[in-house]
Amino acid sequence: MKYRTFGRTGWEVSEIGYGMWGMGSWTYSDDQESLGSLQAALDAGCNFFDTAYAYGAGRSENLLGQLVRANRDRRIYTATKVPPKNEKWPAQPDFTIRDTYPPDHLEEFVHRSLRNADIECFDLVQLHVWQDDWIRDDRWLHKMDDLRSQKLLKAIGLSLNRWEPWNGVRAVKSGLIDSVQVIYNIFDQNPEDELFPACQEYNVAVIARVPFDEGTLTGTITKESRWPEGDWRNTYFVPENLIPSVERAENLKELLNNWNSTREEKMTMPEMALRFILSNSTVSTIIPGMRKLNHVNANVAASEAGPLDPELMEQLRSHRWVRKPASWSQ
Repeated sequence: MKYRTFGRTGWEVSEIGYGMWGMGSWTYSDDQESLGSLQAALDAGCNFFDTAYAYGAGRSENLLGQLVRANRDRRIYTATKVPPKNEKWPAQPDFTIRDTYPPDHLEEFVHRSLRNADIECFDLVQLHVWQDDWIRDDRWLHKMDDLRSQKLLKAIGLSLNRWEPWNGVRAVKSGLIDSVQVIYNIFDQNPEDELFPACQEYNVAVIARVPFDEGTLTGTITKESRWPEGDWRNTYFVPENLIPSVERAENLKELLNNWNSTREEKMTMPEMALRFILSNSTVSTIIPGMRKLNHVNANVAASEAGPLDPELMEQLRSHRWVRKPASWSQ
């Protein structure tokens, strides 16, 4: 496992982190299997774990706390997120801090998350949705800074709305936040335009989420894929999203097959997806979901393999897909 500096915090975090959404509320999640995968990731060098209260109403936070307590002699960087008070994802332009993150709500949920995890302090607490106009209302910042002074958290971050990387540039340039979490993958290359340069200039850490585009970049989802009733993916992979996503993934498969045909060592779709992101030095850590041991092993191996060949990177540039938020894209 290789490590990168997490912005101005100076933390040395694993470039392959751990996204804990799937083990909180997705179907087929099994706590014992999740704990085994978490421990395997830690043993393989992963030291950055990202969860949220919304991931199973604290279930995922509880699992992270169990991992921390079982490994008290190891440095584990813990990150969680406060849900918006109105429970609306993503944030809309007309929402205000009063609707989403009034001070009393922030205080309540930081304490609630600490109780869920049964730890004394989170390294990073993020706002789970964001609108850049909120930077002008500093009530949220005063409260978060107060909680930091109480040693309940060490750093403050934002999780940006899906497909809106521009909607955090002002916050980054304010100098008030320590990290941003943003969707960045082979399809979603837009953060490179404005957000990443701002993060470089202001030494703000970047957490790359959704590296596999919710699964399409693993190459395993088809146009016939369906999930159990109640699974979030049924509402996300509506036909207008599923069909073009799979078609674009098929084009990538063809590109990869052609590439592999000229190489002795073969690469998988998930490996290519992760190594594409690792090729960008602005990214501090990637947080793929990995509920199963084979996912842990494969994802950690991508760090050892390192960035992609520049020739392949250039080919992947043409697969950039500019998408706009829709009612199903929360």
